[in-house]
Amino acid sequence: MAVHQANPLPPDVWQALHQIGPIPVESREKPLFLAGEPSAGLYMVEEGEVRLYLEQKSTRPESKPSQALEIAGPGSVLGMSETMTGGDYKLTAETLPGARVSFIERTVFLNVLRQDHELCIQIVRMLSEDLHRLYYRCQCLVPSGSRPPKAS
Repeated sequence: MAVHQANPLPPDVWQALHQIGPIPVESREKPLFLAGEPSAGLYMVEEGEVRLYLEQKSTRPESKPSQALEIAGPGSVLGMSETMTGGDYKLTAETLPGARVSFIERTVFLNVLRQDHELCIQIVRMLSEDLHRLYYRCQCLVPSGSRPPKAS
């Protein structure tokens, strides 16, 4: 079951990202990015919604995932942790009709963070909070008696 992302970016962080000069993404039929693809940058959801799927990278462009993991709405940023680390996207993101999305290239974003230490600290704090929320969600999915024993 897909859930809406409950925590859009704080207004000051959203404004700071807009000052970088994100590029509008043309609406298109294919996903914004696929799970397993190298991170090119981050995506800002300006209007509408983007569905996020947990799946492996598909070799067929016409194949679509069946169940959304989460739905990101206005004020959400997608691919932030992958952009910071340079890793592959962990999810597939597909815009819904009427969505308006902007893009900030990874190298541009990282250069801004090197210069703006306050923004960098805010982003790291947000990523840490996201990690804690994800940990809590996963912990709720695993019954307490089914956890594997700790390694010694």
